[in-house]
Amino acid sequence: MSAAREPIDMNRVVGSHDIAFVVLDTLRFDVAERCLADGRTPLLKALLPGGRWEERQTPGNFTYAAHQAFFAGFLPTPTGPGPHPRLFAARFPGSESTAAETCVVDAPDWITGLRARGYRTICVGGVGFFNLLSPLGKVLPGLFEERHWAPELGVTDPCSTENQVALIEDLLSRRVDEPTLLYLNVSAIHQPNRHYLPGAEQDSLESQAAALEYVDGALGPLWEALRRRDRATLCLVCSDHGTAYGEDGLWGHRLNHPTVNTVPYAEFLLEPSA
Repeated sequence: MSAAREPIDMNRVVGSHDIAFVVLDTLRFDVAERCLADGRTPLLKALLPGGRWEERQTPGNFTYAAHQAFFAGFLPTPTGPGPHPRLFAARFPGSESTAAETCVVDAPDWITGLRARGYRTICVGGVGFFNLLSPLGKVLPGLFEERHWAPELGVTDPCSTENQVALIEDLLSRRVDEPTLLYLNVSAIHQPNRHYLPGAEQDSLESQAAALEYVDGALGPLWEALRRRDRATLCLVCSDHGTAYGEDGLWGHRLNHPTVNTVPYAEFLLEPSA
C-alpha cells in the first residue's frame, strides 16, 4: 500500500493547468494492484507516483452515488486518520476537509465552478448513468458544457476505450487555447467484461483483470494527446467503486463490502512534450 501524498495546492493548478479526471468504472483495488504486480498495466505503472496505486475508500457504492459525491468535491478518501484536505470543495460552512490548498467554488459542484472560471468542460460518458438516453442518464453529464455518449462508448462494445480515446483526441484538437477539464468514464471494466477473457462465460476477477489490461493499452494515446497540449495537465485517476464476485456470498455492487468500498486512486502531472 502506498502512502498518501502531500496535498496539491489546487489554487495554483486551477487556471494554469488542464485537468483530466479519469474514472475506471467498477475497478477493484486488489485487481488493480495485482495487474501492476504481474506487469499487465505497464503504461499506468509508468505514470503512477512510485509506480503504485494509493488505496482509498469511495464515498459511494455505485456509479451514481459516487459521482454525485465526486463532483461535489468528495473524491475517494485516503485511509488513516483525517481530516484529509480535499482538492475541490463547494463552499459551505463548517467543512473540516477544506484547507488552504483546496480550490473552493461558489457553485454546487466543481465542474460548474471551473466552467465559471473559464474552463472548457467535457464529459465523455461510458456506463448507463452517462448515456444521455433518459432523464437520469442526463443528470451527471448535464454538469458539463460538452457531453458525449454513443453505444460504441458503452459497456457492450469490446473496443469502447479505444473509441472513447479517439473521440477525445478529436475534441482536444479543437478550441486548443482554452484551459480544459476533461472527464472520462471508462466503461470497459464494468460488467459485462467477460468478452476480454477468451472462453469466459461469466464475469470474474480474471475477466476484470483482462479488461484492465485492455484499458491500459487503449489509454496510451490519451496520455500522449494530453502531453501535446500547451499546458501541463493534472490527472486524477481512480475507480468509483469495486464489485463483488462471490465474496461472502455477494455479487455486484450497490452494497457495502471491502471489495466494493476499496478503490485505487492516483494523482500525477503530465508536462507538455514540446
